[in-house]
Amino acid sequence: MNTVPVGNTSGLVHFTDGAPVYAGRHRHDDGHPAHTHSFVEIAVVVAGAATHSCVTGRRRLTVGDVVLLRSGAWHAYEDSAGLEVFNCCVSTELLQHELAWTREDPLLGHVLWTGPYAMDRRGVLVAHLDPAAMAECLPHLHALNGLRAKVDGHHRSDVIARLLLFLSHLARAIAPQLVEERGEGPTHPAVVAGMRLLEDRIAHAWTLPDLAEHLHLAPSYLVRLFKATVGLPPMAYLAQQRAETAARLLLHTDQAISQIGHEVGWPDANYFARRFKAHFGLSASEYRRRFAHSAGILRPRPDGMDLPLLPV
Repeated sequence: MNTVPVGNTSGLVHFTDGAPVYAGRHRHDDGHPAHTHSFVEIAVVVAGAATHSCVTGRRRLTVGDVVLLRSGAWHAYEDSAGLEVFNCCVSTELLQHELAWTREDPLLGHVLWTGPYAMDRRGVLVAHLDPAAMAECLPHLHALNGLRAKVDGHHRSDVIARLLLFLSHLARAIAPQLVEERGEGPTHPAVVAGMRLLEDRIAHAWTLPDLAEHLHLAPSYLVRLFKATVGLPPMAYLAQQRAETAARLLLHTDQAISQIGHEVGWPDANYFARRFKAHFGLSASEYRRRFAHSAGILRPRPDGMDLPLLPV
């Protein structure tokens, strides 16, 4: 396969061929302007350095640093000095289906689901790999990159297996940070059920007593469980999910912003505006203007040939 299945349209980086996973090495000599993603991205710095800019601020990245961004989170690379990153991109559909069980794993659940929201990270998780951990992770990224050449449709399980090996090494490498932040042990079943319930019924007018009743728990106990395993109380987690869903609708549809607010459970326009900006640092209209297709809706051709590809 000679083409990269990732395109960049007006600041929105997305899969162009329906691929569930992509891994590839990219060089950014001149940095990379602010952009967002329709998938979860994990960027491992393998050479050089740059300043990483996102909603939570600016940070200098060097070899071994890892940046994980949930779908919709925007970022940029500035002041690049020979920056090279190995990107691993994972579709939200894969996470929500084949990899849904990772919520219940104490390490994978943190890396993929809860860590990017805890501690006011707003969808961005930054970690560091020492040389030994890098040596464990990179072979699986190279293998994922090599699997792009398998176009016969019979290697999906190979792709998922390699992805899980990479994610497992990554999660174990940053385990000391996770233990300090939230302790060890699997995610409580009630928290997993609560996360799924909030995501599946995102437009519902949830209250803490309402959610606690669905889960047959006392509200105060449910808050303690969520804070211990997610790093956020349940209503704050719901707000993060609503913001992320709203971002996807802003990027991929031409719906009015007021309609999007209704769809994600924030029918009051002023409240929606405040919560969205609190998460992304941009108003909903500015977010759409900067990152969505100029017509307000993304409709790539199936072959992806009308989309500029990222340099490899």
